Amino acid sequence: MTALTRLESRPAHEHPIPAAGSLKQAYEHLLLGVDSEQRRALARSFLEVQLEHATHLPQEMPTDLSALQSFVEHHSVDVARQYADYLQQRKEGGPRQFFTNKAHALFFLQAVAPTKLVDGAWLYGLLRQWRDPRFEGLICTYLEELGDGNPAQNHVVIYRKLLAEHGLQDPGVIADEHYLQGAIQLALGESADEFLPEVIGYNLGYEQLPLHLLISAYELSELGIDPYYFTLHVTIDNASTGHAQKAVQSVLQLLPVEGDREDFLRRVALGYRLNDLGQGSRAIIESFDLDAELLNMLERKRPFGQHMHSDYCRFEGKTVNQWLSAPEQLPGFLAAMEKKGWIKRGQDPQASRFWQLIEGDGAAMFGVFSPYEKQLLHDWIAGNWTPERSATAVRRGTSVATEPPVPDNDPDIQSLQTSLEGLAAHEQMPVLIPWLSAHRHSHPAGLMATRRFIELKSSLR
Repeated sequence: MTALTRLESRPAHEHPIPAAGSLKQAYEHLLLGVDSEQRRALARSFLEVQLEHATHLPQEMPTDLSALQSFVEHHSVDVARQYADYLQQRKEGGPRQFFTNKAHALFFLQAVAPTKLVDGAWLYGLLRQWRDPRFEGLICTYLEELGDGNPAQNHVVIYRKLLAEHGLQDPGVIADEHYLQGAIQLALGESADEFLPEVIGYNLGYEQLPLHLLISAYELSELGIDPYYFTLHVTIDNASTGHAQKAVQSVLQLLPVEGDREDFLRRVALGYRLNDLGQGSRAIIESFDLDAELLNMLERKRPFGQHMHSDYCRFEGKTVNQWLSAPEQLPGFLAAMEKKGWIKRGQDPQASRFWQLIEGDGAAMFGVFSPYEKQLLHDWIAGNWTPERSATAVRRGTSVATEPPVPDNDPDIQSLQTSLEGLAAHEQMPVLIPWLSAHRHSHPAGLMATRRFIELKSSLR
């Protein structure tokens, strides 16, 4: 019975299907839910709905297996050619194509965080197949997403550090639709046994090197943002020896010998199309509106600041508290500060009295705005003004490049070590696997479990 047939035959009330507008709740339940049966039920229902949506998307994956390798290689060559064209345009003085300013780039990093923070999750459910050599490529791909247990290479650790460095740790500002792809990845990871062809197809689509990854890395670096997370994927997702190549081989190795090959490939192709659901990276980048994002940020701040200011300072006859009393007054408040000279658009923000209140030694509003919020204000004030040197005008946070040592009394590590005591090597594997889940693998005990899993997997062959 296919996934879509199951969807049509199962009573609608049997398993909860997330209602419209609750993608974040589905994501959080799939990531954090403690009841494994509920997670699997939600994952199944969620996937069936998304697969139905995917049937309406155009088919790009070739149906002829003999063409699959060349399809992946041609895609890689095409991306390389487009990137070469991009570099030539930049060399000739062309502007950035993605990010108009640093705030724009930070907006993007925050919007894609729900997906990046579960990187590789679609493959988690395959770990139980560690004895089967046909799954080697897929499991290897997952373990490399986990950095093989090295925090400096663990993709989630790297991205979490990137967010922390730039003050992008407020999930409340992320649009609900941006949780879709992360939820799909988590659901696939929970349902690998039932949806194996879809997992294989999704992996094939996700591991193709996209042009936006290359351009993002280039422009993030220009803006003083560490691009390592993105450049790391450029190297490991290659079509020669990387994840893209392993993805092709996995399709061929797991194709049934005498079973229904046609249905298997149809489902692989459907899983491939899951990648195209929701708002992609380019669409997120193009959706950025600095004025709108600034006003949204100020509105989030407004309820906390509308009673915190004295009546001493007035703009256009109104106190700051009066200006902050209603959201529709925010544009007028900004205009009033600009008229009074407190904000000087199109100039170095340091020349604006308002900026001096929030940034710098002795700033009266020090700590009121996060690094991202300050960047929004900085870039809105600056407009087309650029500093003479490439250094950013906003103070960058303390580097978090090094991993702090794990304390000897870490409770999770102690718990894991206790649970492994007295177990034979093959008995340790099912104990370790839950620690390699999307929620756990980037924590100290999860990193330790990953290293132990790899060690045992190699020795038990």
